[in-house]
Amino acid sequence: MTVVRTGPTFSIQEIPFSYHGSWFSISPVVAAHTQASELHLVSHQTGMHPVLRLTPSADTTVTASAALLTWRNRTGLIEVTYDGRDAVRLRGRGIGLRIAAARDTLTPFSGTYLLHDPVDDSYVFTSYETGRRYRVTSLRGDPRAVGVEALGTAARAVELPADQPWEVAVEEYESARRRYPGDRDFDQLVRSTTAEFASFVDRVAPWRSSETPAAELAAYVLWSATVAPGGFLARPAVLMSKHWMNKVWSWDHCFNALALAEADAELAWHQVQLPFDHQDPTGALPDSVAHSEVLHNYVKPPVHGWALRQLRQRLSRPLSRDELSDMYRRLARWTTFWLDQRRVSGHHLPHYQHGNDSGWDNATTFDGDRTVETPDLAALLLLQLRQLADLAGELGLPEEVGQWSRTASQIRAELLGALWDGQRFVARSARTGRLRSSTSLLDLMPIVLGADLPADVSAGLAGGLKRHLTAHGLATEPVDSPHYAADGYWRGPIWAPATVLIEDGLRRAGHIGFADDISQRFRALCEKSGFAENFDAETGAGLRDRAYTWTASSYLILAAAHHRRRRPPHRPG
Repeated sequence: MTVVRTGPTFSIQEIPFSYHGSWFSISPVVAAHTQASELHLVSHQTGMHPVLRLTPSADTTVTASAALLTWRNRTGLIEVTYDGRDAVRLRGRGIGLRIAAARDTLTPFSGTYLLHDPVDDSYVFTSYETGRRYRVTSLRGDPRAVGVEALGTAARAVELPADQPWEVAVEEYESARRRYPGDRDFDQLVRSTTAEFASFVDRVAPWRSSETPAAELAAYVLWSATVAPGGFLARPAVLMSKHWMNKVWSWDHCFNALALAEADAELAWHQVQLPFDHQDPTGALPDSVAHSEVLHNYVKPPVHGWALRQLRQRLSRPLSRDELSDMYRRLARWTTFWLDQRRVSGHHLPHYQHGNDSGWDNATTFDGDRTVETPDLAALLLLQLRQLADLAGELGLPEEVGQWSRTASQIRAELLGALWDGQRFVARSARTGRLRSSTSLLDLMPIVLGADLPADVSAGLAGGLKRHLTAHGLATEPVDSPHYAADGYWRGPIWAPATVLIEDGLRRAGHIGFADDISQRFRALCEKSGFAENFDAETGAGLRDRAYTWTASSYLILAAAHHRRRRPPHRPG
């Protein structure tokens, strides 16, 4: 018997089984930090909703790969594969399966109803929570249904018996669709998905080797978390996760764009644009965008100028003049928001109104005063102003080059003159002007300015960063700080975006060995603990959401750059 490899294997408890473009996944994770004992079909339209509960008739072991999910025991098995982005095929022998509504209670405004459709002899679950239908079509075997047309509280399920081979298709759709084509071969679907994913990996990580053992799984996390245009996401979007973090936040998306830039320029460019599609009249970007929700209660930090410069160095095709002009206009409005809406009269530096605005929600920088002018915000805005000046020159707008450059000089002078205390950057209250130091890694983020920093400031920041360094990378709060918490979100754990930004800044500032060390530690961390939202700084254990795309993207970004640096220079002849 020939064993066909169907992509990297992974723990279904940590990474959902899904397909590129699909709005649903199969996972035991049914809510934030909540795992059920059974796998569920979980939809990410209108939120995160476990719709169908999948229960084998016997105890089994579950294995998952990019193209195939399997329940298995000594007497039989059940296999699942995708048929495109809105259908899955399931087949079994020796083990039965119960496909049941995840909730038994049906009200006029909640729950799932089950009907037997006489048009095509299928069974259809209709979900109030997702506003979609889930059709179960039998292709082999003799299914039995319970709770058909039941109201109120009742078990609603399609049961597939263990005493005969069976096969069904389950489809997610809106109101109606053509009868499911019964001639699609299950094994061919597996081969097709395997080939699709293999092609994606070859494009995203052509450099992978035994020295980058997590590259293929990182690519799967990105590939499987991508959804087709739908709802408020009018472009193909890489969600942060197909667990509960199933949105696009307005700085996370930049790291996914960078990881995709060389492999798929169009998909990468869509990731950059997604939040800008929802820019408000003042130029502010939303905090996050999901299928059925756009949140403007907070913003996110202006990493977009830094990201655009990085992106243009990586994209597999040059941006057209129209694309550059459009991005320049959007980036200018985003920058003007910070200058016009977030600067107190007479102040050169903008401020955050809450830690959530920075993306570092509960960092100790915000203890005692939330409305603060912080060094990371000034540094990131300075990079964005420099990028706008360069774009204005490229587009033939000399007056705007001067405007952006003058503002950049003001920001730089104030950052170094008002917030550098000779050893470390401090934050300043936007209301009182009071200066306050903290032990957060956030205060060291001006290292992103690279060679634009004075030598003594650069050296001071590099020295400060070493206090945050653990065996696994940069802790967001030093482990000897009284504020450190192992699972303290931004008060201790290691995060991917901070790592990438600091590694890049150190490298551009000339601290090459230190940058190499940080890159190596973070890559080793991902290879050990996967692609969690963040990591325990002392043990390296993954924390929170375990299938987070910006972590996978950051691994790919750092691994690709490491490969490029090791590649011998080309010698003509």
